[in-house]
Amino acid sequence: MRAKFPALYWHIMPSDAPLSSHALLQAGDPSAVEIVNGAGRANAVLVCDHASNAVPGRLADLGLDAAALGRHIAWDIGAAMVGRKLAALLDTPLLLAGYSRLVIDLNRDPDDPTSICVISDRSVVPGNRDLAHGDKAARKREIFTPYHDAVAQCVLAKRRPAVISLHSFTPVIAGWGHERQERPWHVGVLYHHDHGMAPAVLAALRARDDLVVGDNQPYSARNGHGYTLATHAEPAGLPNVEIEMRQDLIADSTGAARMAGILAAALKPGLTDLP
Repeated sequence: MRAKFPALYWHIMPSDAPLSSHALLQAGDPSAVEIVNGAGRANAVLVCDHASNAVPGRLADLGLDAAALGRHIAWDIGAAMVGRKLAALLDTPLLLAGYSRLVIDLNRDPDDPTSICVISDRSVVPGNRDLAHGDKAARKREIFTPYHDAVAQCVLAKRRPAVISLHSFTPVIAGWGHERQERPWHVGVLYHHDHGMAPAVLAALRARDDLVVGDNQPYSARNGHGYTLATHAEPAGLPNVEIEMRQDLIADSTGAARMAGILAAALKPGLTDLP
């Protein structure tokens, strides 16, 4: 069955009705998820779990300043820009998270201790300290669940689609001994149980002479933290791959467009249009 989404995008918005004292999102807050190109014909679904650094108004920026919310701890810098361009090039739906990973990480099981982190890359998140059960439940109910419900609907609307997850990583990260670790990879291909699509994408990217490509680097999909693909692709045996892109290469529109073109060339041979 073809997806019934509008051709451009739609939003799952917080209700305009009066909110109870237990509700998190208010009218005027961003939507929990944005779907771009919902009627895309290619038999694939793109997801971007860390697309935004927005915080619900009631959480008062989690006690962080604008500089902290602009860092990689709050979102995957550049990933949404690449996703929008890639969705157009491949003609696929794209699901974009509406809120910062610091509010709740959509690529973690809600029971994982890192789902709502108090410290991220040595930065304390004051608004995540000593959360009551109800506060955690509200974030799951109003942000996590609507996003994953939308992903499930998009996947079910197609016939065994490929699920492609887009993320980005910092070019330099501080090690536990405070030393700076340079990351040489331009792009990483992450996979766990998929042994078809991911190796093909890895081979296509490595066939270029202008990229350093990581095989389950700089992160590994085998560490059990990749909730989205483990939930929406792997149990059904759907082809899937996670793409990690270095943030300094995609931080502006020009870089994002170049990366989208590179990824489209690597991914398109494995995708088909729906009738």
